[in-house]
Amino acid sequence: MPRLPSIPSAVYERPSRLVSELADQLLIGRSSYVITCFFVFITAAVLAEICSSLPAAGSIYFWAAEAGGRRFGRLFGFIVAWWSTTAWTTFIASNSQAAANFLLSEIAVFGVDFPTDTNNVKFRAVQWIVSEGILFLGIGMNYFDPKTYRLIFRIATYLILLDFFLNIIWLPIAVSKTYGFHDARYVFTQTYNETGAPPVWNWMLSFYVTAGILVGFEASGHISEETKDASRVAARGIFWSAVASALIGFPLVILFLFCLPNLDVLYSLNAPQPFVEIYAMTMGRGGHVFMNVICILGLIFNTTIAGVASSRLIWAVARDGVLPFSGWISKVSEKKEPTNAIIVMHTVAALLLCTILPSPVAFTSLVSAAGVPTITAYALIAFGRTFLTPRKFQRSPWSLGKWSRPLTFVAFVWNLYLACVLFSPLEFPVNGQSFNYSPVIFGAITIFGILTYFFTPEEQWLPAARLGKVHQLEAEYQPS
Repeated sequence: MPRLPSIPSAVYERPSRLVSELADQLLIGRSSYVITCFFVFITAAVLAEICSSLPAAGSIYFWAAEAGGRRFGRLFGFIVAWWSTTAWTTFIASNSQAAANFLLSEIAVFGVDFPTDTNNVKFRAVQWIVSEGILFLGIGMNYFDPKTYRLIFRIATYLILLDFFLNIIWLPIAVSKTYGFHDARYVFTQTYNETGAPPVWNWMLSFYVTAGILVGFEASGHISEETKDASRVAARGIFWSAVASALIGFPLVILFLFCLPNLDVLYSLNAPQPFVEIYAMTMGRGGHVFMNVICILGLIFNTTIAGVASSRLIWAVARDGVLPFSGWISKVSEKKEPTNAIIVMHTVAALLLCTILPSPVAFTSLVSAAGVPTITAYALIAFGRTFLTPRKFQRSPWSLGKWSRPLTFVAFVWNLYLACVLFSPLEFPVNGQSFNYSPVIFGAITIFGILTYFFTPEEQWLPAARLGKVHQLEAEYQPS
């Protein structure tokens, strides 16, 4: 495949979406964001080291296979292949729905006589149609010539920077001229417990959103096979993706907490994406429309970039024979583009969006499970590196040296803790509406991975020879 520039993909998370999801949880415990940033940096550094050591692998499941050693490597590879493929495809569907929610929130702002309640089947039907259309636009750009990706990445970067500066300049000015700011006591000391959980558990649940936002920074590793000087560039992309996401998000979180309306007003907003109504309250109808267009375009380009990483991951898994019709999926076009893998990714994401129609709980449950496989993949890789292959991966351009094993152990404990938080119910007492289906979905995905491990012959997928070939290719990725 052609070589691509490795750009920190996680920075393309929409700032307004990031903060709107964080703000409510950070009212529970603001320290959770700072703590998450610290440990995410460690996790990113650990993943960057293994990516630098295996630049020809090009997929997180190969990192898991190598981390598991000779005894457990193939099993780890199968499980993480299923985890990561599910996570990335689900994220694409979720991102498309998020963009649709920004657009459909204009119904509430302009007072159109149409329901915006997700319990209403008419609204869900419109939400599904719009989500599918946005998915088509976002993934459609993946069919372009790979040479256009550089331009797409740059446009996405400019949109995010524009969004960032509009939020830190325009929004505070608009708030100061309307309902005014919260005081510092509210922003830095006020806490709320509306989960029904004990105080300590309530604080732990604040990591639910921070963990779901600051994730996916390993995307540069999925395209390392197509990246120039991958042992350095892809590794740097992983680490600096995490840093950029955290550094951009932190000042926005604080700023938005100052700029939010009081809780009575906040909870009374009935738009699918309440932040659109907040923009309208502060910037007026004309100003908020411009801001909302930036939001939607940013999410569309974010979907495109996530599609680049996801399609390469699907192609890599199919190349090694684990998927049905792997021979067809792994074929590339004349321009060395994994077109068939893009088609599969697009189809699966479109089918996932169809779960919006029967029930609001169905799609929400699928989306809630999107972050879990990625977090657990990080934990499994760190576990393997700490206890099974502690002396591997240290001789690479991106090396943690003597700190490699202790930092890897820290990454293992941290991501295991996050997985427990993501499995927890968010409201108590637990009933059918508040039940967290992530453990059920995660368990099913894991079972599929284990079954394919037992029923797929070793010579067909992840054989020792295939892993050996990766090591032979490493020399090609080392700069002369």
